[in-house]
Amino acid sequence: MKIALSTLAGAALALGLIAGPAIAEDQGIIVYNAQHESLAKEWAKGFTKETGIKVTLRNGGDSDFSNQIVAEGAASPADVFLTENSPAMALVEAAGLFAPVDAETLAQVPQEYQPSTGKWVGVAARSTVFAYNKDKLKADQLPKSLLDLADPSWKGRWAASPSGADFQAIVSALLELKGEAATADWLKAMKENFTAYKGNSTVMKAVNAGEIDGGVIYHYYYFGDQAKTGENSRNVALHYFKNQDPGAFVSISGGGVLASSKHPKEAQAFLKWVTGKGGQDVLKTGTSYEYAVGKDAQSNPKLVPLADLQAPKVDPARLNSKKVIELMTQAGLL
Repeated sequence: MKIALSTLAGAALALGLIAGPAIAEDQGIIVYNAQHESLAKEWAKGFTKETGIKVTLRNGGDSDFSNQIVAEGAASPADVFLTENSPAMALVEAAGLFAPVDAETLAQVPQEYQPSTGKWVGVAARSTVFAYNKDKLKADQLPKSLLDLADPSWKGRWAASPSGADFQAIVSALLELKGEAATADWLKAMKENFTAYKGNSTVMKAVNAGEIDGGVIYHYYYFGDQAKTGENSRNVALHYFKNQDPGAFVSISGGGVLASSKHPKEAQAFLKWVTGKGGQDVLKTGTSYEYAVGKDAQSNPKLVPLADLQAPKVDPARLNSKKVIELMTQAGLL
């Protein structure tokens, strides 16, 4: 009897040792997702269909997740981090929490859409635009530069959503391109001139309704609304600053594998798939209207081609969200 109980106990222990990891791995890879939920779901679905590897998405915001990952450190349960904007990636990278991205994955994305460090990679992109009311502004009245919005003539005439990661990424680019003193001066003038709204969609709605002449947003809010009813954008047109202006900044959405990942091989495979044909085709045919960034990848044909945006060259690894928040707080914008 003792032998039988011992054998059963041993069998149970053996089953436990086998079942324990199996249960833990039932979630597959865990992705902290700060990208659009619908886009990430399409990526996860396509990757799982092709590889059989399950993906569990935990959805949140750029800043919230980046700070959470830093707080969790090596104890983070996340395998992959996806963002809408790159300053959140730079924050995690600065904390030394990313594993290097596989060379094959980096090779799928042009240099201008990834950081110089190779610690994470671009997965999509969005362009800064000035959305304006066509009844209030004509082409010759549009600002030639983002910096023009600091002029007193624009007082009370433009809007933005300063509390969001989207706008803070734009300010990060301004800081990298023009320096701290020029950025601080521009933010001070912005405080005097602009009207604050919460969210880019709300900015566009206000422009469409004629509440404000124009607003600084990302391009895809317009295209997404146009693809639906167009009710929040029918009076709106987009102005692209171009000419390597800070207002022509293209923000890179990033993907990185956590150094603490318990499934590094599968996590790296996910990034490779997202930056490859399968993941980039989702951007071309889906409803996010973000730019595809993979080599030879095609974006939605309704978008102005990336090559025509004349965006300034900015190393995403150098975008400093902490300094931006400090400067924006000092200017009374946060």
